[in-house]
Order: sequence, then C-alpha cells, then structure tokens
Amino acid sequence: MTLTASLTPDTKTVSDDLRRKELADFLRRRRERLGPDQVGLPIGGRRRTPGLRREEVAQLAGVGVTWYTWLEQARDIRVSEQVLDALTRALLLDQQEREHLFTLAGAPSTIAVKECDAVDPAVASMLERLGSFPACVLNGRYDVLAHNASYAALVGDLDGVAFDQRNTLWLMFTSDPFRKLLVDWESASRRCVAQYRALLADHMSEPAWRSLVKRLQNVSATFCELWDEHHVAATENVVKQFLHPDLGLLRFKGTTMWLNQRLANRMIVYTPADESTVATHLLLAGVRPHPLYEASKQTAS
Repeated sequence: MTLTASLTPDTKTVSDDLRRKELADFLRRRRERLGPDQVGLPIGGRRRTPGLRREEVAQLAGVGVTWYTWLEQARDIRVSEQVLDALTRALLLDQQEREHLFTLAGAPSTIAVKECDAVDPAVASMLERLGSFPACVLNGRYDVLAHNASYAALVGDLDGVAFDQRNTLWLMFTSDPFRKLLVDWESASRRCVAQYRALLADHMSEPAWRSLVKRLQNVSATFCELWDEHHVAATENVVKQFLHPDLGLLRFKGTTMWLNQRLANRMIVYTPADESTVATHLLLAGVRPHPLYEASKQTAS
C-alpha cells in the first residue's frame, strides 16, 4: 500500500496565517527604514513614526490606502504579481528582498515535501575523502547533519553536544568557544540570521523551523535584535576567518554545493584562502576537538 503525505486543511490554514503575518511584518519593517527623501517625496513636518507613512507607500505603489493597510494587518486578501512588483519598486527592495516578498505573498509555486535529514552514503564518503579540508553537510535550519574530522578539529566537538544543539546558528549565539572562534562574528551572525529568515518563508508551517527561532529568542537578546530587523539574504560563498585556540588565525574560502536546493541541504567545503592557512590547516589532523560548552552550560550572547 502506498501512502501519500499531504497538508491537511488545518495545517494549510495555519501556514497561510503565518505567511500573512510575516508578510505584514516584512512590509512594515521595510516601510519604516525608508525616509521620504529616499523615494522623492517632500520631507514635510515632524513625523510621529519612523519611515514612510502607509498612505505614502500606497501612493507610490498605485494602490488604495485601505487595501495596503489591510495588507499590513495580515488580512486574507489576494495580491497580484503586478502589485507585488509595484511594492518592490515603492519600497526599494533588492532582488533577494523581492523574492522574499513574493514567497510570503504565496506568488511562487511551491511543492510541499517532507524534509529528510538523512545523509546519502555517497555524500558521507565524499566528506571523508576531503581529508584535511574541513567540510560539513547542513540543512536549511543550519543543523549539522554530517561532518568530517577536520571540521570538528576546526570548530569544536560536535559529537559532544546534543543533536538539537548541533546547529551552527544555535552555537553562534549560545557557545562562547564557537563565538570566539569566529573573527568576524558580528557580520557572520547578521548574515546567517538574514539567510535563515529568507529560507523560513518556504517552511512557515513546519514546527522545527519556528521552534529554533523561539529557542534563540528565549536565550539571546542579540538574536532578538537581529531577527526584528527582518533582513533577508541569499546564501553565498565567503572567506571566513577562524581564530583557532591551538593553531591561531586560519582563513578559509567556504564553498557551498547544493545537495537539495528545495530543502536548502548543502555541503560546505572550507579550502585555505591564503598561504599561511595552506600550511597550518594540515595540523588540524593532530588537533583534539575542543568542547563547545563548559560543564554542559550554555551562555547567551
């Protein structure tokens, strides 16, 4: 017998409600960051609230004020692609923000799939064959699904923490050793939160995705501040700097290889980005992974 998984009406309703609330919050945040001078409007007198007024956005987008107000109130109304494009122009959204807007509005066609955290044996074999190059497999939630010995030697003893803590976004805000490892922690944390926000738009009905946000909000004021900014960003390959407790400064180029782009499962391989790291990273083979938490305690950033 073949069983077909599908969203129940109740689940779909919850998902739609969450999308509308996210859409309302996103529009409001983007409106508040713009000044009238940025969109060619007169500054006028003193404003009681930051950014543009709702009626100004409606005017710029060519829609009714009442209709736009309903949109920011998360009401159940239809939004055409033409109107979304008009809002994109009115709010000066970049390409990533435009895609996020369309996803939240339900404009892109989406396929409900069940997320699978299993790692293909062929992928696991590749991880080991990479040898001295640190490498890991992440899903869209930043859970570390698999990693090689060099990655553990670089970032810490992942096997020594519970699975629900084996998450790079979680470690970034709760593990002091992990935070100290990242030389550019401030920009890295901001980038990862924005990437997670963008990916979440496609998984609003999935409890595991929302649960991670809630857990981080409960332990980290810094995460709350970054999350409330409502920035979105695409996943990109960047040079990362690690201040390793034994080996000193290491610079790696992180290269992302998509294993399942719909689920955002990807393998990230770190290759040396300068001559010093080319030589030093070979010493990772003799490094014992450092604990990510002291005496099983977590600290919030």
